[in-house]
Amino acid sequence: MKIVVLLKQTFDTEEKITIENGSIAEDGVKFVINPYDEYAVEEAVKLRDDHGGSVTLLSVGPDRTAEALRTALAMGADDAVLISDEQIPDDEFAVSKVLHAYLSKENPDLILGGNFSVDRGSGQVAIRLASLLGISHAGSITKLTLNGTTAEVHRDAEGDLEVLEVQLPAIFTAQQGLNDPRYPSLPGIMKAKKKPFQTLSLDDLGLSEADIHPATKQIELSLPPARGAGRFLKGEPAEVAHELVNLLRTQSKVI
Repeated sequence: MKIVVLLKQTFDTEEKITIENGSIAEDGVKFVINPYDEYAVEEAVKLRDDHGGSVTLLSVGPDRTAEALRTALAMGADDAVLISDEQIPDDEFAVSKVLHAYLSKENPDLILGGNFSVDRGSGQVAIRLASLLGISHAGSITKLTLNGTTAEVHRDAEGDLEVLEVQLPAIFTAQQGLNDPRYPSLPGIMKAKKKPFQTLSLDDLGLSEADIHPATKQIELSLPPARGAGRFLKGEPAEVAHELVNLLRTQSKVI
């Protein structure tokens, strides 16, 4: 079985975000594997161990993404591919096109990824990629069982449980609860240094900048306003309720 894991490197969720000149400042920032992608890596390695085959990591990002891929290799993946090119915009439509250009020639049996990335949070890439490849997709899964050429998945449906039977090949995105990702061991880290690692550009994929023109454009980026101090309302219940409604309408403008 050929399994591909879509992986993204993101900010450590504990990092403080700083905006400089309309973009997020990266100097001195710690980057990690997107937390949801860790569940995908763990599930892929477990499936490989149970059913045989290989696990390939696939990422689109800057050169620093290699660090996250090496960490995932140390978790047990077999090889990694990094598509890195300054011409690739930070846009889900464009990234999906780049991934499709690579995967359309690889014909994997199963593609796994995180439910969404914690930096952008759109959850679009896997859905767009499934459409481009013409295969099935199920998101936010918490259980995956393979049965020959089909898979049974449990997915979180906004507090409820949905059970699906999906024909392979397919793309599934992992939700918290699917498994407990392992920590890279020292032997795993040493082995990761010798595992195949391929870096590709747009030229290698036969794509031009015009082929991946972004579908969205970022107009502005800013931090939310600082939270003001709380305010205590005093008086009789009816008076407090009246003043609260008035403040919500005139100051907060939520009603």
